[in-house]
Amino acid sequence: MLLLGRATQRTCQTLDRRAFVQVGASSVLGLTLANLLRAKDTGGLTPGSAKSVVLLWLWGGPSQLDTFDPKPNAPLEFRGPFGTIPTKHTGVRFCELFPKLAGLSDKFAVLRTLHCQSNDHGIAGTIGLTGSPAGGTGLDGKPLAGTPQPAMGSVVAKGVGDAAARKSPSPFLVIGGKLHQGKKAIIGEGGGKLGATYDPFRMEYDAETGSTKFPGLQLPANLTPERLADRTALHAALDKTEKQFAEVPMDAYRRRAFDLLTSPPARTMFDLSVEPKKLADKYGQTRFGQSCLLARRLVENGVPFVQVNWSDHVEAEEDSGDGGWDHHYRNFQIMQDRHALWLDQAVSAFLTDLDDRGLLKTTLVIAVGEFGREPKINDKAGRDHWPGCYSALVAGGGVKGGRVIGTSDARAARPADTPLTPADLCATAFHAVGLTSEQITGMGLVPSGRVIEEVL
Repeated sequence: MLLLGRATQRTCQTLDRRAFVQVGASSVLGLTLANLLRAKDTGGLTPGSAKSVVLLWLWGGPSQLDTFDPKPNAPLEFRGPFGTIPTKHTGVRFCELFPKLAGLSDKFAVLRTLHCQSNDHGIAGTIGLTGSPAGGTGLDGKPLAGTPQPAMGSVVAKGVGDAAARKSPSPFLVIGGKLHQGKKAIIGEGGGKLGATYDPFRMEYDAETGSTKFPGLQLPANLTPERLADRTALHAALDKTEKQFAEVPMDAYRRRAFDLLTSPPARTMFDLSVEPKKLADKYGQTRFGQSCLLARRLVENGVPFVQVNWSDHVEAEEDSGDGGWDHHYRNFQIMQDRHALWLDQAVSAFLTDLDDRGLLKTTLVIAVGEFGREPKINDKAGRDHWPGCYSALVAGGGVKGGRVIGTSDARAARPADTPLTPADLCATAFHAVGLTSEQITGMGLVPSGRVIEEVL
């Protein structure tokens, strides 16, 4: 089922103009999507061999030792209670909680030596999403120096050609709510210096209803999707706002936006109810699992960049969060009961589904958080923040599976060789879709990081 969203508005016999203009200014039904479509027509860059990138954002920071870089020979207070299991790659072992991914290790590469400069979720989140700490704001509310850089997805959105943009409502889609810690929004999820034109179109999977919701589309209660066909009223409501974009007529782009969202193919693209139950169950009937299934449908329909947020908040449910990976407490219980099971099931199903459909070779998949966890277990059976070394999975889009890039030290605290950064991940994603340093410079950005050639 597709839910465009509703909001109760006080109105007489007509559309509440203030409410609708607010929608138009902040959501895909108005200027954001239409301007994205316009931007694609005014020039874009040819994508490379990877047609899509999917970022599985593991917000909160998973433990490297309890996932893909276990240290079975370390003392118990470092290695933890879990055992290890072999993978398809000789000599490479994963935490025992990931049997499905261990059996698919020939489909992806593991990066074991990522590191960043901050142990604050806010700043590390900015670094992870943009490759730069500029403008990042920590829990203290004080922004770092510099202009916030665009998200990885925003750069890809600006770089794709119009052919890709015409196939989907937006070249950059986020499945999940806005990221935050302590109700403080994370800098780096949008267009940054590229402008709001390249902010993502956001949607959420509602586990309670099994629906795809678009929280930005706050339509008055009396405006149904069918009434969107009345473009005359909608255009009139946005007449004044349109003057901001007078340099290029907007009617055609706004019309294309409406057509994309209200057409049967678009509704089908967002509708998970058409998927066979057996397949949906393979992904797991969890928010993350079904969001990964939705991501596959978006890739199948030509969306160039999809970001799936594991959660909105960094904290677990027990700590007033919504299921993040920030396990200062009860790390091993949460991993065993929920997180490891859900991640193993969803990512393995996602990679298998993409591969079965011939999409994995043209889809770069990155699964990573903003940092790792401290190797030494704390007195609350948890692990604290650790930016010094952490892991990521990368697959598809030219990546050679069955590889491990980088070696961490004996306790997964520091890279022993091949140190990698989030900027390197960004550079690799840009390379995968065919963006060169010259093209990125042409966007007014300064290229940073190196392409991780060892995985290609």
